[in-house]
Amino acid sequence: MLSLIEAIQKEFRDEVPATRRVLERVPTEKLGWKPHPKSRSLGELAFHVANLPGMADRIINFDEFSPGGAPPQNAGSADEIRAAFEKSVGAAEQAFAKLDEQRAMGDWRLVYQGREIVRKSRVAALRTNMLNHMYHHRGQLSVYLRLLDVPLPMVYGPTADENPFVK
Repeated sequence: MLSLIEAIQKEFRDEVPATRRVLERVPTEKLGWKPHPKSRSLGELAFHVANLPGMADRIINFDEFSPGGAPPQNAGSADEIRAAFEKSVGAAEQAFAKLDEQRAMGDWRLVYQGREIVRKSRVAALRTNMLNHMYHHRGQLSVYLRLLDVPLPMVYGPTADENPFVK
């Protein structure tokens, strides 16, 4: 039976290729596109997705995270987004390599302007603040790509654009 750490790490590793496939479809020429004035641009959203695996490093190696008020970042190119993703995945893998059960069960906090918003175990934070967060925004990114008529890759199964079961 897998430990909690092994299970989270395995799930992370299983999700990396699907996230990579979605990020590979992001067109540089559309990075500034927004589906709505209140929405992030395609580039901001894709860059956010690319950097989410790095949350593993912040959750594992630090006792708290305090989000800043910085505006969403926009990459200059789709290649920059993909490079950020690979760097972020590497940072996550390095952090996972140092994680033990005691630290995994230890407290991690999300703090905003000095006020504790959330306190949970690191393993729970890895699930919600990294993995679930990545799934949420990857799905959002898929909708952006669909609206731009960019063919969607498989994530968990066939899409209208990519189906290995139909020739």
